Order: sequence, then C-alpha cells, then structure tokens
Amino acid sequence: MMSPPSSWREASVYDFTQNEVPGDNERDRGYWRDVGTLDAYHDAHMDLTSVIPAFSLYNARWPILSWPDPLPPAKFVFEEEGRTGVAVDSLVCAGVIVSGGRVRRSILSPGVRVHSYAEVDSSVLLHGVEIGRNAVVRNAILDKHVQIGEGVRIGVDPEADRERFTVSPGGIVVIGKGEKVEAR
Repeated sequence: MMSPPSSWREASVYDFTQNEVPGDNERDRGYWRDVGTLDAYHDAHMDLTSVIPAFSLYNARWPILSWPDPLPPAKFVFEEEGRTGVAVDSLVCAGVIVSGGRVRRSILSPGVRVHSYAEVDSSVLLHGVEIGRNAVVRNAILDKHVQIGEGVRIGVDPEADRERFTVSPGGIVVIGKGEKVEAR
C-alpha cells in the first residue's frame, strides 16, 4: 500500500475569532457554524432571517458576490382579506412569486411559488419549489423542484410527517429533490 503524499499529513487550523472582516462588529466577529446536520443547516438559515443576523449578508465593506440567475424581481400579489401576498423576517430571491400566501421567517430561493392562502413558516425552500393553495409548510427544508399540493400540511403533525418523510432529531421535515406531495 502506498503512503499518502506528505501534504496530506499536514493539518491546519483557522482561528475565526482572529478573523478581521471590514465592516463587522464585535457581535459578528468569529461567527462560524458547522452545517453538517439537517438541524444545523436549518438553524444556519434561520440565523439569516434574524432582524440583526450574527452573519450579515449586507456588509457593504465585505460583499458576498454571486452570479444571480437572470430572473425578474420577486413579486408579492393580492391584497384582500385573508389573501395577501406577504413575506416577513425572510430572505426572498429573484423570480419568487408570493401570490396571496404568507411567508414568515423563511428562505425562498429563486423561482419559488407560494399560492393563495398557503402558509410557509421557519422553512428553507430551494430553487423552483411550489407550494399549493391552502398548504401549510412549517419547520421544513424542501429541496429543488419539490411540489406541495393543495391543502397539504407539512410540519404540523410529527407522526404523519415521520410516516412519509425524513424528519431530523430536532423535528425538521426534509423532502427530497423533485418530490410531488399530495394530500392524503
């Protein structure tokens, strides 16, 4: 058996508490989160929805640059009693349409659709997810192109969720890429 190259035998540690980022403050300094579990991944996203997050995506002196999809701006439509497209304490990407639904403390990736009377709370919705009318999604991570049908309830009944989906030890419901979930 061959030995690994000598460069593989060396280990290094980076001390984030000594990291100097222009524009950060004492609260921001040293922010680090291991996202190696579903609960930690969810928690890191929820950190970003805080009014003053521990890790700021809005630090103009240390910008986080990306190449966004060529999509139109996010859109929030309908303003009627019980049917107002709204998102609060959330990050909403380009191409999202919240059409008479309510989103709270969530991350909506490009191209997400939330239909009328739907509720999304404390969730991470990846690219192209669609939430049907009157659906409820709470404490969930939905992978790309998941379709939640009309009236489906996710994150409401833990036993029912465990029968159909992966549920983390912390109670986060995870639905895999491209799944189509219909009401039972």
